[in-house]
Amino acid sequence: MSYKPRLKERYSTEIAKALKEKYGFKSTMRVPKLEKIVLSQGLGEAVADKKVIDAAMKDLALIAGQQPISTMSKKDISNFKLRKGMPIGTKVTLRGDKMYEFLDRLINIALPRTRDFRGISPKGFDGNGNFNMGIKEHIIFPEIDIDKVNKILGMDITFVTSTDSDEEAKALLEAFYFPFVKDDRAAAREAAEAKKVAMKKEREDAQAALREESREEGSEAKPEGQAAPATEEPKADNSAEETNNETEATE
Repeated sequence: MSYKPRLKERYSTEIAKALKEKYGFKSTMRVPKLEKIVLSQGLGEAVADKKVIDAAMKDLALIAGQQPISTMSKKDISNFKLRKGMPIGTKVTLRGDKMYEFLDRLINIALPRTRDFRGISPKGFDGNGNFNMGIKEHIIFPEIDIDKVNKILGMDITFVTSTDSDEEAKALLEAFYFPFVKDDRAAAREAAEAKKVAMKKEREDAQAALREESREEGSEAKPEGQAAPATEEPKADNSAEETNNETEATE
Protein backbone atom coordinates (compact mmCIF):
# COMPACT_ATOMS: atom_id res chain seq x y z
CA MET A 1 0.00 0.00 0.00
CA SER A 2 1.41 3.38 -1.06
CA TYR A 3 1.86 6.20 1.44
CA LYS A 4 -0.73 8.97 1.43
CA PRO A 5 -0.64 12.03 3.73
CA ARG A 6 -3.52 12.04 6.20
CA LEU A 7 -4.82 15.48 5.19
CA LYS A 8 -4.89 14.39 1.56
CA GLU A 9 -6.79 11.27 2.59
CA ARG A 10 -9.22 13.35 4.64
CA TYR A 11 -9.83 15.70 1.72
CA SER A 12 -10.66 12.88 -0.69
CA THR A 13 -12.89 10.96 1.74
CA GLU A 14 -14.57 13.66 3.86
CA ILE A 15 -13.87 17.29 2.95
CA ALA A 16 -14.64 17.18 -0.78
CA LYS A 17 -17.97 15.44 -0.15
CA ALA A 18 -18.95 17.87 2.61
CA LEU A 19 -18.13 20.95 0.50
CA LYS A 20 -20.03 19.55 -2.47
CA GLU A 21 -23.15 19.08 -0.34
CA LYS A 22 -22.76 22.45 1.40
CA TYR A 23 -22.55 24.55 -1.79
CA GLY A 24 -24.61 22.25 -4.03
CA PHE A 25 -21.93 21.64 -6.64
CA LYS A 26 -23.06 19.31 -9.42
CA SER A 27 -19.54 18.33 -10.49
CA THR A 28 -16.73 17.04 -8.29
CA MET A 29 -14.30 19.14 -10.32
CA ARG A 30 -16.07 22.27 -9.08
CA VAL A 31 -15.23 21.51 -5.44
CA PRO A 32 -12.45 23.84 -4.19
CA LYS A 33 -9.10 22.27 -3.48
CA LEU A 34 -5.66 23.34 -2.37
CA GLU A 35 -3.34 23.66 -5.38
CA LYS A 36 -0.06 24.87 -3.86
CA ILE A 37 1.57 26.54 -0.87
CA VAL A 38 4.28 29.14 -1.43
CA LEU A 39 6.83 30.01 1.28
CA SER A 40 8.84 33.17 0.74
CA GLN A 41 11.31 35.32 2.65
CA GLY A 42 12.53 38.83 1.97
CA LEU A 43 16.10 39.34 3.17
CA GLY A 44 17.27 42.92 2.85
CA GLU A 45 20.31 42.10 5.01
CA ALA A 46 21.63 39.94 2.19
CA VAL A 47 22.80 43.07 0.37
CA ALA A 48 25.56 43.52 2.95
CA ASP A 49 26.05 39.86 3.92
CA LYS A 50 25.57 37.11 1.37
CA LYS A 51 25.84 34.43 4.06
CA VAL A 52 22.32 35.39 5.19
CA ILE A 53 20.93 33.95 1.97
CA ASP A 54 22.78 30.66 2.41
CA ALA A 55 21.58 30.25 6.00
CA ALA A 56 18.00 31.14 5.06
CA MET A 57 17.94 28.67 2.17
CA LYS A 58 19.28 25.93 4.44
CA ASP A 59 16.60 26.55 7.07
CA LEU A 60 13.82 26.86 4.49
CA ALA A 61 14.88 23.54 2.92
CA LEU A 62 14.53 21.87 6.33
CA ILE A 63 11.10 23.41 6.89
CA ALA A 64 9.67 22.64 3.46
CA GLY A 65 11.44 19.37 2.73
CA GLN A 66 12.32 20.76 -0.68
CA GLN A 67 15.19 22.83 -2.02
CA PRO A 68 14.22 26.53 -2.28
CA ILE A 69 15.46 29.06 -4.81
CA SER A 70 16.86 32.54 -4.25
CA THR A 71 14.96 35.52 -5.62
CA MET A 72 16.86 38.30 -7.39
CA SER A 73 16.35 42.05 -7.42
CA LYS A 74 14.83 43.38 -10.62
CA LYS A 75 16.38 46.85 -10.68
CA ASP A 76 19.10 49.01 -9.20
CA ILE A 77 18.37 51.10 -6.10
CA SER A 78 21.35 53.22 -5.18
CA ASN A 79 19.96 54.34 -1.81
CA PHE A 80 19.94 50.73 -0.62
CA LYS A 81 23.18 49.84 -2.40
CA LEU A 82 21.17 47.33 -4.39
CA ARG A 83 22.07 46.20 -7.86
CA LYS A 84 20.00 44.35 -10.39
CA GLY A 85 20.39 40.57 -10.10
CA MET A 86 21.50 40.49 -6.46
CA PRO A 87 19.87 37.77 -4.27
CA ILE A 88 17.50 39.40 -1.77
CA GLY A 89 15.18 36.55 -0.76
CA THR A 90 14.22 32.89 -0.90
CA LYS A 91 11.15 31.06 -2.12
CA VAL A 92 9.83 27.51 -2.36
CA THR A 93 6.59 26.19 -3.86
CA LEU A 94 5.01 23.02 -2.48
CA ARG A 95 2.55 20.79 -4.30
CA GLY A 96 1.15 17.31 -3.89
CA ASP A 97 2.13 15.19 -0.89
CA LYS A 98 4.74 17.66 0.39
CA MET A 99 2.13 20.39 0.40
CA TYR A 100 -0.24 18.34 2.58
CA GLU A 101 2.60 17.25 4.88
CA PHE A 102 3.66 20.86 5.41
CA LEU A 103 0.06 21.94 6.07
CA ASP A 104 -0.29 19.18 8.65
CA ARG A 105 2.89 20.24 10.47
CA LEU A 106 1.93 23.92 10.29
CA ILE A 107 -1.55 23.46 11.79
CA ASN A 108 -0.83 20.84 14.43
CA ILE A 109 2.78 21.56 15.48
CA ALA A 110 4.20 24.89 14.35
CA LEU A 111 1.34 27.36 14.96
CA PRO A 112 0.56 26.09 18.50
CA ARG A 113 4.22 26.76 19.36
CA THR A 114 3.85 30.42 18.45
CA ARG A 115 4.27 32.76 21.39
CA ASP A 116 0.91 34.10 22.64
CA PHE A 117 -0.90 32.33 19.81
CA ARG A 118 -4.61 33.21 19.64
CA GLY A 119 -5.44 32.13 16.13
CA ILE A 120 -4.98 33.40 12.58
CA SER A 121 -6.86 36.46 11.36
CA PRO A 122 -9.15 35.67 8.39
CA LYS A 123 -8.41 39.08 6.80
CA GLY A 124 -5.61 37.66 4.64
CA PHE A 125 -7.81 36.62 1.71
CA ASP A 126 -7.05 38.49 -1.51
CA GLY A 127 -10.51 38.40 -3.09
CA ASN A 128 -9.57 35.60 -5.51
CA GLY A 129 -9.73 32.62 -3.16
CA ASN A 130 -6.10 32.78 -2.00
CA PHE A 131 -4.99 33.28 1.59
CA ASN A 132 -1.82 35.03 2.80
CA MET A 133 -0.36 34.96 6.29
CA GLY A 134 2.93 35.87 7.92
CA ILE A 135 5.12 34.20 10.53
CA LYS A 136 7.48 36.34 12.60
CA GLU A 137 9.76 33.56 13.84
CA HIS A 138 10.73 30.57 11.73
CA ILE A 139 11.96 28.74 14.83
CA ILE A 140 8.39 27.59 15.55
CA PHE A 141 8.99 24.74 13.13
CA PRO A 142 10.40 21.67 14.90
CA GLU A 143 12.90 21.04 12.10
CA ILE A 144 14.90 24.11 13.14
CA ASP A 145 17.51 23.73 15.87
CA ILE A 146 17.44 27.03 17.72
CA ASP A 147 21.02 26.57 18.93
CA LYS A 148 22.26 26.63 15.33
CA VAL A 149 20.25 29.68 14.24
CA ASN A 150 22.26 32.86 13.79
CA LYS A 151 19.26 35.12 13.23
CA ILE A 152 15.54 34.59 13.64
CA LEU A 153 13.73 35.27 10.37
CA GLY A 154 10.10 35.60 9.37
CA MET A 155 8.32 34.33 6.29
CA ASP A 156 5.17 34.75 4.23
CA ILE A 157 2.95 31.79 3.43
CA THR A 158 0.46 31.83 0.56
CA PHE A 159 -2.27 29.20 0.12
CA VAL A 160 -3.43 29.02 -3.48
CA THR A 161 -6.82 27.33 -4.07
CA SER A 162 -8.76 26.39 -7.17
CA THR A 163 -11.71 28.67 -6.38
CA ASP A 164 -12.18 32.40 -6.91
CA SER A 165 -14.44 32.76 -3.86
CA ASP A 166 -12.96 33.75 -0.51
CA GLU A 167 -15.90 32.14 1.27
CA GLU A 168 -15.29 28.77 -0.37
CA ALA A 169 -11.54 29.01 0.22
CA LYS A 170 -12.11 29.77 3.90
CA ALA A 171 -14.50 26.85 4.20
CA LEU A 172 -11.83 24.62 2.65
CA LEU A 173 -9.15 25.72 5.11
CA GLU A 174 -11.55 25.46 8.03
CA ALA A 175 -12.27 21.87 6.99
CA PHE A 176 -8.57 21.19 7.54
CA TYR A 177 -9.06 22.71 11.06
CA PHE A 178 -7.14 25.85 10.19
CA PRO A 179 -7.19 27.96 13.39
CA PHE A 180 -9.01 31.09 12.24
CA VAL A 181 -10.13 33.56 14.87
CA LYS A 182 -13.69 34.85 14.76
CA ASP A 183 -14.41 38.27 13.32
CA ASP A 184 -14.29 40.90 16.09
CA ARG A 185 -17.58 42.46 15.03
CA ALA A 186 -19.34 39.12 14.85
CA ALA A 187 -17.95 38.14 18.22
CA ALA A 188 -19.10 41.48 19.68
CA ARG A 189 -22.61 40.95 18.26
CA GLU A 190 -22.76 37.45 19.69
CA ALA A 191 -21.58 38.69 23.09
CA ALA A 192 -24.16 41.51 23.08
CA GLU A 193 -26.94 39.11 22.10
CA ALA A 194 -25.92 36.66 24.82
CA LYS A 195 -25.87 39.50 27.38
CA LYS A 196 -29.32 40.65 26.28
CA VAL A 197 -30.74 37.12 26.64
CA ALA A 198 -29.16 36.75 30.08
CA MET A 199 -30.60 40.10 31.27
CA LYS A 200 -34.04 39.19 29.96
CA LYS A 201 -33.95 35.86 31.77
CA GLU A 202 -32.78 37.58 34.96
CA ARG A 203 -35.71 40.03 34.80
CA GLU A 204 -38.20 37.23 34.22
CA ASP A 205 -36.80 35.27 37.17
CA ALA A 206 -37.01 38.36 39.42
CA GLN A 207 -40.62 39.04 38.40
CA ALA A 208 -41.57 35.41 38.99
CA ALA A 209 -39.95 35.53 42.44
CA LEU A 210 -41.89 38.72 43.32
CA ARG A 211 -45.19 37.19 42.19
CA GLU A 212 -44.53 34.08 44.22
CA GLU A 213 -43.61 36.14 47.28
CA SER A 214 -46.73 38.29 47.04
CA ARG A 215 -48.88 35.18 46.59
CA GLU A 216 -47.43 33.61 49.74
CA GLU A 217 -47.92 36.83 51.77
CA GLY A 218 -51.56 37.02 50.68
CA SER A 219 -52.28 33.42 51.65
CA GLU A 220 -50.71 33.96 55.11
CA ALA A 221 -52.58 37.23 55.86
CA LYS A 222 -56.06 35.95 54.95
CA PRO A 223 -56.78 33.72 58.06
CA GLU A 224 -55.51 36.40 60.49
CA GLY A 225 -57.45 39.34 59.12
CA GLN A 226 -60.62 37.48 58.22
CA ALA A 227 -63.64 39.51 59.39
CA ALA A 228 -66.21 37.92 61.73
CA PRO A 229 -69.58 37.14 60.14
CA ALA A 230 -72.02 40.01 60.51
CA THR A 231 -74.80 39.43 63.16
CA GLU A 232 -78.19 41.09 63.15
CA GLU A 233 -78.73 43.47 66.05
CA PRO A 234 -81.89 42.75 68.06
CA LYS A 235 -84.66 45.13 67.21
CA ALA A 236 -85.56 47.50 70.05
CA ASP A 237 -88.93 46.84 71.77
CA ASN A 238 -90.97 49.93 70.84
CA SER A 239 -94.36 48.66 72.13
CA ALA A 240 -94.01 50.32 75.56
CA GLU A 241 -92.97 53.63 73.99
CA GLU A 242 -95.98 53.55 71.61
CA THR A 243 -98.38 52.88 74.58
CA ASN A 244 -97.00 55.87 76.49
CA ASN A 245 -97.45 58.09 73.48
CA GLU A 246 -101.09 57.02 73.06
CA THR A 247 -101.83 57.71 76.80
CA GLU A 248 -100.36 61.21 76.55
CA ALA A 249 -102.42 61.92 73.49
CA THR A 250 -105.70 60.84 75.28
CA GLU A 251 -105.01 63.07 78.22
